[in-house]
Amino acid sequence: MTSDDSRAGLRGPHASGRWPALRRACAAAGLALSLAPLGHAADAQAVVAAATPAAAPASTFDDWSERLAADWVRQSAEMATRTQYFSGDGQAALERQLTPQTPERRQRQQALAREGLAQLGRFEGGTLTPAQRTGARLLRWSLQRTLDDEPFVDHYFAFSQTGGVHVRLVSFLTEGHPLRSAADVAAYLERLTQVDQRLDEALARARAAADRGLLPPRFIVERALGQVRALQAAPGSRSEFVAALARRSERITGLGAAERQKALAAAEATVTQRVLPAYARVAAFLESLLPRTGLDAGFWRLPAGPAAYAQALAAHTTTSMGADEIHALGLREVARIEGDMDRVLKGLGRSEGTVRERMLALRNELMPPAEPDPRPALLARYAAAVRDAERRAQALFNLQPRAPVEVRRVPALTERTSSAYYTTPAPDGSQPGVFWMPLPGPTFNVLGLRSLAVHEAVPGHHFQLALQQETASLPRWRQRRIFGGGSAHSEGWALYAERLAIDEGWYEGDPHSLLGALDSQLLRARRLVVDTGLHALRWTREQAIAYGIGAQEVERYIVNPGQACAYMVGMLRILALRDEARQALGPRFDLKAFHDLVLQTGSVPLDVLADVVREWVKAQPAA
Repeated sequence: MTSDDSRAGLRGPHASGRWPALRRACAAAGLALSLAPLGHAADAQAVVAAATPAAAPASTFDDWSERLAADWVRQSAEMATRTQYFSGDGQAALERQLTPQTPERRQRQQALAREGLAQLGRFEGGTLTPAQRTGARLLRWSLQRTLDDEPFVDHYFAFSQTGGVHVRLVSFLTEGHPLRSAADVAAYLERLTQVDQRLDEALARARAAADRGLLPPRFIVERALGQVRALQAAPGSRSEFVAALARRSERITGLGAAERQKALAAAEATVTQRVLPAYARVAAFLESLLPRTGLDAGFWRLPAGPAAYAQALAAHTTTSMGADEIHALGLREVARIEGDMDRVLKGLGRSEGTVRERMLALRNELMPPAEPDPRPALLARYAAAVRDAERRAQALFNLQPRAPVEVRRVPALTERTSSAYYTTPAPDGSQPGVFWMPLPGPTFNVLGLRSLAVHEAVPGHHFQLALQQETASLPRWRQRRIFGGGSAHSEGWALYAERLAIDEGWYEGDPHSLLGALDSQLLRARRLVVDTGLHALRWTREQAIAYGIGAQEVERYIVNPGQACAYMVGMLRILALRDEARQALGPRFDLKAFHDLVLQTGSVPLDVLADVVREWVKAQPAA
């Protein structure tokens, strides 16, 4: 799973008085802050606009699309930080902001999407290179998705346990905000002063949604409430916001010990006086929701729920497949994969019971003892699995990213509700790609260890996303994934990488890891059944768990409908395109070249990828 901000907030006006507050905080911390004087009505948009040179109307597709992308990034301060899209004053101004969670910023995004679609038509009828045509199709899909998603934005609970504002702000500030210099510390302190406003804006959105009958299930509210209470339990001096600043600022060159301590004191004061009271308001709201919620889980229960789920499936799978079709596909794949697993289990002398029962028994037998704490050794094994995959990938890939990848444990706040995920390297090289692994215990999936390393790191998400970022032939907006191509391509590629490892014999002599890899494929097939079951067929949470999906996973699908369907749908489409190319080219087919093509194309909808592959096949020289 990748970490993205496709539903993250967009840039909007700063509250008046924020910049003076920053000046006071930084002055108290002894940190210099160089900003042009701002009038009372000035906002962050004005700061960024002042730092952005005026430009003549774009005359070429490349110029126009780059300017559109730049305008898009300016709407999301977090995206600007993650992608490091600008430089100088413009980037610095964005890195002092947190994206507002207001209807006004969504309206600005909608307006920009409509304007982009109108202008895109000027170029689509002209002469475009193959790469430009791919970019144009990606833009049309992404901008249209933005418009199509808007009616259903409040179907997604603002305080969900996996990507809610209350946890996203913590993870972004403590892990995503760069801390390379004293100026970055000042920017961190300014962003910290905005946390309360962002939470209050999300509260306003959640209240309005609840008034329209858009309520999450009771157990989702309970999960979020538990997270908020955990944040409240730590006083300002021990809050995650202050602890992360202390930890990450230790090695900043040019930040003296006294200045660092003043910055920590300023952060503690902000957390105590503003952040924790805001989280208390969130907790009070969540508590007030509990009597109004029930146990029904799927989107079917919500106003316009079926339409919202159809849009979610279209957005995540990038296909026109409906819920019934995806459900049937899942059932077929479950039966096929369980047959493969049955044969491997029988080879191990395990023939009694269902596949699920035999796998559970094997998993329990291989479970590491509780003492000493197995987590450090497990993290080391994940890292070793990544290194092993890097060695094996040499035979299957010409292209491999320059950026390294590391394995890190998911932070404690979200560990119990998190799946494994991957974050891309910082474009400036200051951060590697990271495979984030949750290890809350007390049980651990040792069988799936190697396969998960393949999916999240090599040759899965790290190869795909880091290489996309490094591919010089792509325009910058495609390198940095400013306009997403849907989950099916990225998650489909990562699952394809898992399947590739199986087919290429990476688990030869290791039947336990082979079973873990097959079990991972089975999970993705079951997801098709469970996701559509929950949101279209009125399954309960308990039915989904009984089908073989863990409670934490099921709750993830409940708050993010359709995303779980992207993996298997995407993998099967990539496999079908590979088979189509192999059949058309015969002995001229080169697997490494096919992998190069898919990776260098970057994140695109599946139909766009199909066009790219077919054009590549036609362009291959005759035998």
